[in-house]
Amino acid sequence: MNIVLVEPEIPPNTGNIGRLCSVTQTKLHLIEPLGFDLDDSRLKRAGMDYWQHVEWKIWESWTAFAGSLPEDAKLWFIETGGPTCYSDAQFSGGDYLVFGRESSGLPSQLYRDAGERWLHIPMFHDKARSLNLSNCVALVLYEAIRQLGFDGEV
Repeated sequence: MNIVLVEPEIPPNTGNIGRLCSVTQTKLHLIEPLGFDLDDSRLKRAGMDYWQHVEWKIWESWTAFAGSLPEDAKLWFIETGGPTCYSDAQFSGGDYLVFGRESSGLPSQLYRDAGERWLHIPMFHDKARSLNLSNCVALVLYEAIRQLGFDGEV
């Protein structure tokens, strides 16, 4: 599997996601601009000593990232308002799970034409705006891994 963070802003979230990617052997793609420096101590502290075990890449833009994808790449955009619940998606190994900025989510031009690949995570309190980014990534990634059988072939 692949996790894609589009312009992440909060170092501890990205650090936690890096740790998650390490233990699940998931590739991490960071799309610039980032809201922090990669030598930020909060990023390193949250990722602990797992960074050496993460396969990750920084991309200068969405265009550069998208241009590198194989023709058959399957992208899932996780954003409020999506027509499909993340648990109803049918994931495959090698899919890309795309998440946006903590403050504003994904740019609508990325997901508005995604159809069933625009996923949402149910929220049950109308006053609650969102979940923490690292929690969202963990929920969706582990659902994908569960579907694939927890066999380490993500």
